[in-house]
Amino acid sequence: MTFIDTHAHIYMDRFEEDLDKVIHNAGLSYVTQILMPNIDVSSMKRVMSTHERFPEVCKPMVGLHPCSVNESWAKDLKALEAYLDLDSIVAIGEIGIDLYWDKTFGEDQEKAFIHQINWAKDLNLPIVIHSRAAIDISIKIVESLQDGNLQGVFHCFDQSLEHAKQIVDLGFFMGLGGVITYKKNKEIRSVVREIPLSSFILETDAPFLPPVPYRGKRNESSYIPIIAKWVSDIKDISIDEVGKISTENAKALFSL
Repeated sequence: MTFIDTHAHIYMDRFEEDLDKVIHNAGLSYVTQILMPNIDVSSMKRVMSTHERFPEVCKPMVGLHPCSVNESWAKDLKALEAYLDLDSIVAIGEIGIDLYWDKTFGEDQEKAFIHQINWAKDLNLPIVIHSRAAIDISIKIVESLQDGNLQGVFHCFDQSLEHAKQIVDLGFFMGLGGVITYKKNKEIRSVVREIPLSSFILETDAPFLPPVPYRGKRNESSYIPIIAKWVSDIKDISIDEVGKISTENAKALFSL
């Protein structure tokens, strides 16, 4: 049984003092690889240094998070272009639209999202989508640019069955994380029950969104089996099968 954590910010300061232990604990939990979505220009150096420190485990992405989009987004994307030719890059991410906290740069987020999707298409890389309070526009943008070659995942999926079906129709995956364990999220558990496991991958979003019983604490990649167990219970299949299929999905999507 093996797992892949397809979304973890383990390069952040909250892991600085015990990163070796975090990687070790992930291995003890059968997590063989950890994929690292980028946030902004400054964080990209930490993403790459973490990859260089753990090259077989920690795989880098390049992208500008929608919450990092501001008046200098075009300049920031230009700076991130320097990383696009690296063979180690497994995806463009995380990118997308977030209108939950602030809509000031909503139009700029859309422009940056489209620009980075075109990076992915040019480089034949998958995209990792952050969509908060913006699922309909995010799906619409992906749909408008889907030419049959675009692949990716809607990270931290917690939307309706209708949205899930739209995502499946686009040929995209949904990222399942700690939110499926939260008491208030009954709807997402019913969606997971309805959609085939072939459309899901597993993620933590560490250090954020830890699963029950670790809410309020730092999330980490070693908690992936907890999420897998919830999926196995929801779908009434073995955790081994969840690990096998989700790992195959991740390997196929990210060319691991």
